[in-house]
Amino acid sequence: MFTRTLAAILLAVAAAAIFAAAGCRTLPPSKPESEFTPQEARGQAVYRQSCERCHYPTSTRGSKGPGLQALTKIKSMPSGAPPTDERLTDVILHGRGMMPATSLDDLQLHDLLAYLRTL
Repeated sequence: MFTRTLAAILLAVAAAAIFAAAGCRTLPPSKPESEFTPQEARGQAVYRQSCERCHYPTSTRGSKGPGLQALTKIKSMPSGAPPTDERLTDVILHGRGMMPATSLDDLQLHDLLAYLRTL
């Protein structure tokens, strides 16, 4: 009996560790494109031109950079910093780590931030 209980406990701990390692967490869904405001749609165009080659928009799985799903809805970005508009702006315009700086004008930046909030 003790052996079965111990085996059940070990199995439960192993399953919990596997789920934690796999990142099993529910993230809020992205806003459907059909509901985008004009600003969000323009931001999606900026994203496709400047960000898409390195970041998946609707996945947390990384490409060359981290996936961006729910980026503005989580407590912290992959760097550990909170995903405020100011921090996102700094990373976008100045780069961080392997991410190069991105040259955007104010309108493009504001549109991109609006789009990132839909993810």
